[in-house]
Amino acid sequence: MKLRFLSVILPLAALFAAQPSRAQNAFTPDQVKFGPAPPFLPAGAQLAVLEGNPMGSSGDFTIRLKMPDGYKIAPHTHPARENVTVLSGTLKVGMGDQFDASKMMSFGTGSFAYLDPSMHHYAMASGETMIQIHGMAPVKFNYINPADDPSMKK
Repeated sequence: MKLRFLSVILPLAALFAAQPSRAQNAFTPDQVKFGPAPPFLPAGAQLAVLEGNPMGSSGDFTIRLKMPDGYKIAPHTHPARENVTVLSGTLKVGMGDQFDASKMMSFGTGSFAYLDPSMHHYAMASGETMIQIHGMAPVKFNYINPADDPSMKK
């Protein structure tokens, strides 16, 4: 009986071991690997890529952004639609060309919003906040005021 079991299991194990490794397509929270956010975002946030190449010239992407309390992103637009889900904390969002905290709406855990390319908007984290963003690459922030672009301050 043991010999028959081994004669079935060993070839199956060899088959799986010989399979080429594939990109991970499912994650538990402890498998999501965060690193520093790209230079076009203010320092202090962490970013994880779940799917695709957000900096590529095209294709689907899904990313997560962890922001500390009070983290601010200046008014900007994106070249493609941005789909945002709040996973934890509260994301405050305002519309327009000037950052005005008094005009921001609060979106708590479970909230969803999409922002079309023409929408001038800004954001702030209230409490430690994590959002998930999905859309079409490339991820790009077009700051309304170029002086607000953190990548230009180096």
